[in-house]
Amino acid sequence: MSSLLIFTLIFLLGIVAGLRSLLAPAVVAWAAHLGWIDLHNTPLHFLGSTTAVAIFSLFAIAELIGDKLPKTPNRTAPLGLTARFLLGGLSGMALALVANQSGYVGAILGAVGGIVGAFVGYQVRSRLVKGLGMPDLLIALIEDAIAISGALFIVSRF
Repeated sequence: MSSLLIFTLIFLLGIVAGLRSLLAPAVVAWAAHLGWIDLHNTPLHFLGSTTAVAIFSLFAIAELIGDKLPKTPNRTAPLGLTARFLLGGLSGMALALVANQSGYVGAILGAVGGIVGAFVGYQVRSRLVKGLGMPDLLIALIEDAIAISGALFIVSRF
């Protein structure tokens, strides 16, 4: 696989983190745990541990539920944006290391993807709700499906 394709996929996984901050690291953790990707000889080997899988999975499920609640803060608020930046970076670094690429470049691409995904995801969701007159819950569920299937597809390429 070419470096350009690897870095494109990492950026796209960052976008997934922008949509659902904990989904990207949860999918990376599961992939490492199941042996789909090999993080054994990297500083991020802990992501494949049962503990990491459990923690990221529980928080990702909580985020998927919490996203639908009316009092959930906006993903572009400072706390949400920071989480997307950091978790996109963590996920990007992991995939870069798996592909024998620079972890720093992967972290930057994943982090930038997290920011892009947060703002683009917010705009697309808001505009679809208003433009189509559909309930926010329905659009949010479609967004969930896109994020989950996208993350699985991206990680399966490594």
